Amino acid sequence: MSDPSHQPETDGDLAARLAFEAGELLLALRAQGDFAGRALGDEGDRRANILLMAALKDARPDDGILSEETRDTPERLDKNRVWIVDPVDGTREYGEGRPDWAVHVGLAIDGEPRLGAVALPGMAGQRILRSDQPLLRDPTTCRPRMVVSRSRPPAEAEKAAAAIDAEIVPMGSAGAKAMAVVRGAAEIYLHSGGQHEWDSCAPVAVALGHSLHCSRFDGSPLRYNARDTYLPDLLICRPELARPILDAIA
Repeated sequence: MSDPSHQPETDGDLAARLAFEAGELLLALRAQGDFAGRALGDEGDRRANILLMAALKDARPDDGILSEETRDTPERLDKNRVWIVDPVDGTREYGEGRPDWAVHVGLAIDGEPRLGAVALPGMAGQRILRSDQPLLRDPTTCRPRMVVSRSRPPAEAEKAAAAIDAEIVPMGSAGAKAMAVVRGAAEIYLHSGGQHEWDSCAPVAVALGHSLHCSRFDGSPLRYNARDTYLPDLLICRPELARPILDAIA
């Protein structure tokens, strides 16, 4: 007889647990000191991916999975629930010992980024941000801060910054940048030049759960579980900033 006190793990709890566990694995691997630089990033990607893939297949055997570190197959296209994961978002930053990297565990349902958890293991206390547990954000009165790629800042950033008098702040990892907006450490995350679905599914789900604006540069919503996983551009920002930014980069 089943124990009525035992409740099945929700999708939100599963995503948060796996993001946390992968983050703990990655921190322990880096602390061991057996790998450094690119080799550390590669080994971290490999080990975290094994953990995430095995756990998702065990917990949600009927769902599809898309991971940056596992060869894609067309079977996921027939699924309406697809987990989209990035075991180490910001592999370079992780390998360099920087704090701006993340673990993404997202769930797309019928193409929509419905749920996600993003772990920020490099932050003190390893913070987990969830789409189903939104934080309270204080109104901002400071000059808008726009986080952009530290290696490939988008050409559109200067136009957008000029339109709203924003400060441009370089940062690594798509997840770290998106969560900077969620946490209130920035107001805008702007990216062009290409990403893949695993780079943004979980961060976008978390941002949407916090009532932030998320869209392509043409204002259209972001869609996931496509045959081609490439996503050319992305805007995450406070809702009141969306229109002037989109107009500036149109």
